[in-house]
Amino acid sequence: MFRNVRFYRVSSPWPEAEQELSDLLEKCSFVPCGPLTEKRSGWEEPADDGLFSRRVGGADLLQMRTQSRLLPAAAIQEALVERVAEYRSRMSQEPSRRVLRRLKEETRDELLPKSLLKSERVNGFFLLSERVLGIDAGSESKAERFLDLLRASLQNFECVPLAFEQAPGDLLSALFLGENLQGFEPGAECRMQDLSEQKAVATWRHSNLADPAIRQHVIDGMKLTHLEIEYNNIFSCVISETAALSKIRFAEAEADDTGVDEDPLALQDARFVLLTGTLRELLKDLKKALGGYASSDRRQADAA
Repeated sequence: MFRNVRFYRVSSPWPEAEQELSDLLEKCSFVPCGPLTEKRSGWEEPADDGLFSRRVGGADLLQMRTQSRLLPAAAIQEALVERVAEYRSRMSQEPSRRVLRRLKEETRDELLPKSLLKSERVNGFFLLSERVLGIDAGSESKAERFLDLLRASLQNFECVPLAFEQAPGDLLSALFLGENLQGFEPGAECRMQDLSEQKAVATWRHSNLADPAIRQHVIDGMKLTHLEIEYNNIFSCVISETAALSKIRFAEAEADDTGVDEDPLALQDARFVLLTGTLRELLKDLKKALGGYASSDRRQADAA
């Protein structure tokens, strides 16, 4: 269901009832792109039950849909060449920069309604008791679109990236170098960065990370930025130095070999409860290992 999770702490009020949340999200429900609209985002029903949120096991499930028009710059440029040639023939002169800009805008406006449409969906969840929001986004820009839509939907919505009193990167380095931490086991993938050259990145996959030759890079000063972990024999993921998760995979992997009579909604709910319940435990153990969540002053300093 989720392959990535970026965590945020929510400080503003959250709707107490599922129906109340759904009503607020419906005001920003998804509307398809118009002929001259390049991109548009809105909420969809995550369970096709008439509600724009679904509350299961103390967590709310949300789904954002973003539709965009596919209009390659090369296509605009090719059509623009013909339009410029027509201008030269008609006016017997080269177009000025201002005219070129106008011709390009006219070309784009003419082609845009004919372009193909592509939709992308991003899921998120809110853990009610923890007041933590999780977004299935592999990039900050995608997560920010989700947050922008929440700000437009919920009055005075405020959140900050989840931070701990101690840096998660320190925990990753300790695990990588062999320190025993109950519930956590290093996997077979990691990524490191040379502190003297930010673009110098080394990645190991399907490797024995206990190999002294691999560990030596961190001992010699490279920064461990990502580490695959196995958590309580339940699931594995790659966790970053900011505690963002990727490549989430459950041990008994959300198998798709269920019978044809399996209720799709019941299956979705079961997977969602498994995901959010496991992540609650993971956050609890991370809080214990890293001294708790960072104070508001610390988060503001980190953001600055």
